This record gives sequence, structure tokens and C-alpha cells, in this order.
Amino acid sequence: MSENKNSSERNTRSSKYHKNKKEKHLGWLVLKLILLFVVVIIVSGVGLFAYYAKDAPSISKAQLQSGGTSSLYTTDGKFLLSLGSEKRIYVDDKHIPQKLKDAVISVEDKRFYSEGFGLDPVRIVGSVLVNARAKGVAAGGSTITQQLVKLSVFSTAMSQRTLKRKAQEAWLSMKVEREFSKKQILEFYINKVYMNYGNYGMGTAADFYYGKPLKDLNLAQTALIAGMPNAPISYDPYVYPKKAKYRRDIVLYSMLKNKKISSAQYNAAVKVPITEGLLSKKDKVNSNLRKVDDPYIKEVINEVKEKGFNPYNDNLKITININQHIQQKLYDLANNGEVPFTNDKMQIGATIIDPNNGHVVAILGGRKLPAVQLGLNRAVQTARSTGSTIKPVLDYAPAIEYLKWSTSHIINDSKYIYPGTKIQLYDWDNVYQGKMSIRRALEQSRNVPAVKTLKKVGLARASLFVRKMGINIPSDSGLSVGIGANASTLQMASAYAAFANNGRYYKPQFVSKIETPDGITRNYDSSSTKVMKESTAYMITDMLKGVLTRGLGTMAKCDNIYEAGKTGTVKYSDEDLVKFPSYAHTPKDSWFIGYTKAYSIGIWTGYDNLKDGTISGIGENSAQLFYKKMMTYLMKNKANSNWKKPSTVVRCRIVNGTERKVAPKHSKNYTWQLFVKGHAPAPDDNDEDVDNIDDSDDKVNTADEDADKDNDVKDDDNQTDGNKGDGDQGKNSSSSSNSDKNNSNATDSSSTTTDTHSDSTSTSSSVNH
Repeated sequence: MSENKNSSERNTRSSKYHKNKKEKHLGWLVLKLILLFVVVIIVSGVGLFAYYAKDAPSISKAQLQSGGTSSLYTTDGKFLLSLGSEKRIYVDDKHIPQKLKDAVISVEDKRFYSEGFGLDPVRIVGSVLVNARAKGVAAGGSTITQQLVKLSVFSTAMSQRTLKRKAQEAWLSMKVEREFSKKQILEFYINKVYMNYGNYGMGTAADFYYGKPLKDLNLAQTALIAGMPNAPISYDPYVYPKKAKYRRDIVLYSMLKNKKISSAQYNAAVKVPITEGLLSKKDKVNSNLRKVDDPYIKEVINEVKEKGFNPYNDNLKITININQHIQQKLYDLANNGEVPFTNDKMQIGATIIDPNNGHVVAILGGRKLPAVQLGLNRAVQTARSTGSTIKPVLDYAPAIEYLKWSTSHIINDSKYIYPGTKIQLYDWDNVYQGKMSIRRALEQSRNVPAVKTLKKVGLARASLFVRKMGINIPSDSGLSVGIGANASTLQMASAYAAFANNGRYYKPQFVSKIETPDGITRNYDSSSTKVMKESTAYMITDMLKGVLTRGLGTMAKCDNIYEAGKTGTVKYSDEDLVKFPSYAHTPKDSWFIGYTKAYSIGIWTGYDNLKDGTISGIGENSAQLFYKKMMTYLMKNKANSNWKKPSTVVRCRIVNGTERKVAPKHSKNYTWQLFVKGHAPAPDDNDEDVDNIDDSDDKVNTADEDADKDNDVKDDDNQTDGNKGDGDQGKNSSSSSNSDKNNSNATDSSSTTTDTHSDSTSTSSSVNH
């Protein structure tokens, strides 16, 4: 028994021994595998780092010392200007006060002096953990050296924050640490950072905000300056004083925690009002060159930001689509007296587009402008009621596109009540002219036919149609939007450009190309979108030619140029007239949108404020005269060719006053009209066949040489036709009329629309045409 027991114990001990030996061996194997994995990761990481680092851009002392401003170039490579302050105050190390150095280091990189390679492993690990928990970029691990490198040679765009970029940033930071002292690096950083309003460097900011050198700032002011680079727009003490104070106090707390100031100093500084010592906000003054280009530059900056870049920090080379000669001419024409304006307060906004690529060639933000950088741009920022210039886009083009209407389609200019209301729609002369073709209705800018056309198409469908061309119709709009929608000259010129370009629309572009300091190039030439059939674009253009030859736009007509266009006038609302009764029967705004195959021009004229006056008298024609002068200049050296009729359009001789009756062969009682192919009338046996000739050699500026004489024909069209009505202007109790005049004093009116422009506190009805 004893021997068996001893034998069993020996076997048990042996089994445990072998098991422990196995487990130990397995443990070492796992450890070796883990170590091998770590080694592989490290070697791979080093290899990947070296691979990325070898392509890192170069960095020089000049780059480190310069501001982060971007430079603008024209498409032919000519330097235009640099963004940022023209007065940059560079402060060398010996003139940078210690309290500013302490503030910057405390809030940005408290281990700055102990970092041997420009990297902070503690911050890197910490940011990785925070970002992992946040499942995104919630914290950064950049040292002052890394920030300096980033501001000198890399873009701040989110799309550029790649692993490759991070590796190159780390490599260049180590290089900077080897070649420059900590004292130099801090000096570069303090003079590099962007401080809002085009100011680079903390010395420049001290002068801009306080009118003092850095050494004369108190502790509270120093802390604000040190904290602003983190988000200079958000911590703007003029616009966001509470946020600015919050950031300043964070800097002060960081200094206290870092033992750079005492508790007494901290407590005293946080009690200082953020406005103490702050100068009144100064507008940046433009040079003469910048006054000419200023509205264009403003839109370039906005577009660059929309693309994810910071034009003030990223050291970009930006190629823009401006034509300087055209930009100068546009500015001169508005300011040299060549075109008459009612008075010096009367304003203008204008945009010139190339229909063939969407490039914004030139833009005019106003006239008699103060020397203020990035001021109000009336061509883009003031979306005023367009009056009748909306009719071709929102009313008649969709009718041709969707309903296959011809240019001879008959519609009745008769009494009309907006559905669901008691508001009656009037024309400019308070007379209804009866049955007429849409060609004549558009030439004479009649309001009732336009609104009836929109109703037939359907407001929802028409709104979708214009949205493709960059014009948004609010969902709560009524049918009166068909005679006046809120839009800018940029939007209108771009929309009309689609007519000029055979139905293809380009989104307007100010920026052609962006190059970052690390060699990445982004090209931004947009592709076109087909927004309507070629037949629709051609038929609208053909009708709009008549506006210039026999309609309300004859004062805009250029000599020997193939062109098309539309007038628009807006009158004052009832609420406006209560304040200024003398403005009755005078226009509030006047528009002209015109185009050739080479250019589309949108022009608005009016006033910023009601009290500034009206555009009566000579001012009523300023938009048309401005267009004529500008388009004549533009086409001086351009090929002048007519639009070629597409095969999808049929041209017919139609008996005057009828919609589809083909005129007999020898009849003189006809008008040339256009039909969508497949919807043209079949000629009688004794009539001349439908004419489908190529009219490319037609006389300049002629659409159909004989005006319609069809206003004496009656039809059964009335306000109940078409889609079920919407409750347009249901909350308004009255309507007023608009006028749209040419040199023969013909006018055109419309019903009430809502004018939301900032110059008026009223939300009442105003009349557009």
C-alpha cells in the first residue's frame, strides 16, 4: 500500500513538473511573440516614418520668419497681391517681454525648453488617448516647434491632416530644433501667428488692438494677445468679448499653474475688463489697387475657406479667375461719371461671368466706396428682389422645358386675383391688354402672363428648375415670386449664363487653383451641368433678343452685337411709402441682366437705405446704360457670333394673333415663331411649309422682325387655369404696382412681393417687374 502511495505521489509531482515546464515554455513563447510584434511595429513605424520623411518639403529661415499669408496670382501667372497686413511689426527676441514668453509657453507648450527634438511624447500619448476616447480629433499634441513648422510649410485644411503629413511635420520639427535655438524658435512663433483682421505676429496685434508695443502691455492685455492664436476670430475682443475674456483667463490660470505669476497677480488680472485699453475698432484701409479689387478678393477669401483652407495661415499660392483689365473698367465705369446716377448715394452691384466655364471675370461691390478692406459687396451680399429679370428663368423657361410651349403660345393678359386671396395683380399701366404671345409678354414685361405661366408650370416644379442654376426659392413663396425673387447679381448672371451656353450651367468660380507650401495642387475648374434642353435655352435667348430691339430694354442695346437680355424694376412697398410718401411712382431698384456667347452680366442699381433717395429720373436707366457701355467694351476684341439654332427647334411663320396657324406663302401678316421639334403645327396644303432654316446669318439683334399684333384676339384664359392655386401673399392686405421703363416710357408692373433687404424694417408687400 505504501509503495503504491509513494508511486502515485511521484507520478503527480512529475505531472505537475511537466505541466509547469510546459506553461513556462508557452509563456516565454508568447512573450517572444509579443516582443517580436513590438519590434516589427517599431521597425515598420520607423521605416514608414523614414519613407514619408524623405519627401518632406524644405524649410528655411525665411519661411520661419515670414507671416502665414497667402499670395494671389492671375491665371496668366502674374502676382496680384498678398493677403494680410501691409504694416507687419516684427519683434526680435530682445524686445519680446518675458511675461509674453511665459504666457505663450504656459498655455501652448509648458515643456517647451525641455523638449529635445521639438516633440513632446507626454502630449502625444495624451492626445492619442483623448482622441481614441472621442473617436475623432478632440485634442492635439503639437509643440510650439511643430506649430511653427505647420504654419510655415503646411496647410491647416482638415483634408491635409494625414499620417504622411504628421510624419513630415515631426521630421521638420526635429530639423528646426537642430538648426535653431529655443530663443529663435519662440521668436519665429510669436511673429508668425495670425491675430485676425489681416494682422500677423503679436507685435502687430499689440499695435492694432492697443496702439502700443508689446513691452508696454499690462499682464491682462499680454494674456489676451498670447491666447488669441488658438482661434483668432472666435477670441476677437471686439466681436466676442465674453469668449475673449474666457480665453485670456485660461492663459492667466496656465501662468499661475506654471508658477510664472503669483495668486495676487492672477486675481488682479482676471478682474480687468476685456475692453480696458482696447482701441476703437479700426477698418483696414485700402490702397487704390485694393479698392478696385476689394470685392473680388473678399469672395476669393470666402471661397478658399469653403474649400477647407485658411488663406491667412496656410501660405497658399492661389490662382484666381479675375481679369484685371475688365475689373478696372468695371470700377472706372461706376465711378468716373460716364454712366449717370441720380446722386452719389445711389449704389450698384455687378457681376461678369464667362458662360463657357463659370469663371467670375470681374465683380463690382459698389461705387464711391470708402477705403475699407473687405467691405460690403453688393454684387453678392445683398440679395434684392430681382423684379422681372426672374421671368425668363422661373416662368417661361420651365414652360418651354416641361409644357413644350412655343414662343407663340397665347396667354391672356386679363384681370387676375391671386388664388386664395383678394389681391388683384396689375400691370404697370393698370390696363390689361388681352391675348398675346409669350414672346410679346416677355418683351413688354407683362406681369399677369408671367404669373399665369408660373401657375401652369407649378411653383414646386419651377423652383426645382431654378435651383439647378443656383437660385433658391423659399418654400413658403407664393406665385408673386414669378415677378420678383430675392437673388444677387452673381446668381442672376450665372443663371442667364446657362441660356448663353446652350442650357449648360457652371457654378460660378473665383478660384482656379490652390497650391500648398508642401507641393500639393488643387485645381478647381468645375464641370458643367445640363440644366435645360438646348431647345429651351435657344428659344428663351431668341425671345430675349426682342427685349433689346423692340421691348423695354432698347437703351441697353449694343451696336452690331449678338446679345439678349431682360430688364427688371422694383417699386416701394406700401409700408415704405408711409415713411416716404414722395417716393410714390418711383422705382426702388432697377436691374438689367444681359449676355452674349462670351459674357453674362448681372447689374443691380438702388440704395442701401430708404432715406438716401430714389432712382427716378436719370437713375432709372443707369442699369441699362451701364450694361451697354460694359458689354461694348467686353466685345470689342471678342468673336461676335450668333447662337446656332439646334435641330430640336423648328421655326415657323405664324399668322399674327394666332398660336399655331401657319401663314400662307405670300402673306405679310406673320411673325417668325419657334417650336420644340415634334410640337410644330402641320401646314395647310396651300400654305408654305414649316421653315426650319439655319438662321446663323440673321441680322444682329433681330429675333422676329415683325412685332406681334395679337392683343385684340380673345381667348378663354383666366386665373383659374392650371394647377390649383397657392395662397400667395395671403397675409398682405394690399398690392401696389411696379414699373419697368424704356426710353419710350413704356412701363410694366407687378403685384406685391416681400422685400427682405436689410435697408427696410418693413415686411410688407412691394411690387416688382
